[in-house]
Amino acid sequence: MSRPPRHRRLAVNPLPWVLGPDGFDLSEQTLTTAMSELGPLGFTALQADVPQGWSAQRYRALLEANGFSPAPGYFGGDFADRDALGRVVEAARRHAATQAELGLDVCFLAHDLVPERIAAPATGVNPSTERTLSIADGMAAAAAAAAAEGVRFALHPHVGSYVETEGETRTVLEATAGSALAFGPDTGHLAWAGAAPERLVADHADRVVALHLKDVDQAAAAAARADRADYLAATTGHHVWTEPGRGSVDLTAVLAALPPGFEGWTVLEVDVPNLPTARRSTQVARENLLALPFFAVGPQPAAVPA
Repeated sequence: MSRPPRHRRLAVNPLPWVLGPDGFDLSEQTLTTAMSELGPLGFTALQADVPQGWSAQRYRALLEANGFSPAPGYFGGDFADRDALGRVVEAARRHAATQAELGLDVCFLAHDLVPERIAAPATGVNPSTERTLSIADGMAAAAAAAAAEGVRFALHPHVGSYVETEGETRTVLEATAGSALAFGPDTGHLAWAGAAPERLVADHADRVVALHLKDVDQAAAAAARADRADYLAATTGHHVWTEPGRGSVDLTAVLAALPPGFEGWTVLEVDVPNLPTARRSTQVARENLLALPFFAVGPQPAAVPA
């Protein structure tokens, strides 16, 4: 039986539209504007982040009204705080239930960003094996709770969090082997923190259920490190993030490391555009991704003029 073209499971995170200096703007107007610009580029799936106070049904209706379907969302929590773990696991379960209401069976799972690592991003400041193992236990508990709702949580390493480096990522994955926790790597966050994403994907390919496809300008990352820039200055001032295909991440190798016949979600992310507009940034990124061998299966949608 023939498989559908992989670009049909290429979703997009609308961060360039919803992420601003005052935080996230998930208002109906902003989401509608984002989809009105993303739809003509060929996207039909949006990372599912339900606005606070909205029901899953209301959010899905907004997506469908604009020609979109939901793609795996994201849950972050403080898994290092053992005293608060019960509350975090319950919040994770509720989040998974909402994802399931949207028709999703996978969700990215990350540790919250923490001040000391926001201040010195991608350096693994103040490492602690004991803390990492405790986080692994907490994430396994959250994954078990999500599995009861029909959703598989996938570990998502993130710069600025306590699961930032390659060593921390491997420790969590190894400590949770055999649990419900899957792997949902972010190529950009791993690369910025010094890892080779393709090696991590190859070593844990059987647990990868979805990926964030992101790229890094390593010259900008080096300049940010030399300036001792914090996370915000590194990403918005130095422009560490760049459009996939314009940076240093070997996305061809990452995608080649996936198991044959991989049918999980891939989600395009450019947190802060490195091109003049969000639309142009996303268009170039999508075109670069669709030119990769992984996506060159079946008919591709026509390119949209700039």
